[in-house]
Amino acid sequence: MTGIGPIDDLSAYAPPPQAERRDQLGQEDFLTLMIAQFRNQDPFEPMDNGEFLGQLAQFSTVNGIESLNSSFGGLSSAMQDNQALQAAGLVGHRVLAVTDVGHLERGDPMRGAIELTSSAGSVQIDITDETGQLVQRLDLGQQAAGLVEFEWDGVSAQGERAESGFYQVSARVVRGQDIESVPTVIESRIQSVTLGQFGGGMTLNLEGGQAMPLGQVYRIIG
Repeated sequence: MTGIGPIDDLSAYAPPPQAERRDQLGQEDFLTLMIAQFRNQDPFEPMDNGEFLGQLAQFSTVNGIESLNSSFGGLSSAMQDNQALQAAGLVGHRVLAVTDVGHLERGDPMRGAIELTSSAGSVQIDITDETGQLVQRLDLGQQAAGLVEFEWDGVSAQGERAESGFYQVSARVVRGQDIESVPTVIESRIQSVTLGQFGGGMTLNLEGGQAMPLGQVYRIIG
């Protein structure tokens, strides 16, 4: 009597391997079904060409959207990585940002600038406190076109040391009989950066607790 052989012989009684389950219709499957539908159509009621092309276009659209979503996902990830690299490079740098608010820290002057499109007979910078009271007026005199820098040492018009904090900064330009207000850019140091989420941009967290979008940066100065 012949006994049972090695375990390897039992492989003959093992169930056949199951095919990999497929829950999604691939492009080849779709085309195969479409061709079969076209071949087995009722010759007396043939499929309308527009219907056939419509079904094909629908599949192509869905397939294209999936590919587009995948591409956008990769692009979004790459943009976030690039944003993180930019943020790391900005921390600690000083910038000129388009704003009319400056932060004064004891021992450090407040610096800023204005951009003149043409020469001016006189340029004045007014610095006011949070109550709107004038603290100091800087008279820069006649200036040529270009970037005109200014600096406030923190001393008021009465010769007293101003308190640390935020101050409003405004600039006036005199050209003949005309007086024009111009925007200011204020120098500050970037302490940290908040990365934008869901497509949003970066937010710069400046010294003194001020925050502003990256788009307000006029110039990175070091």
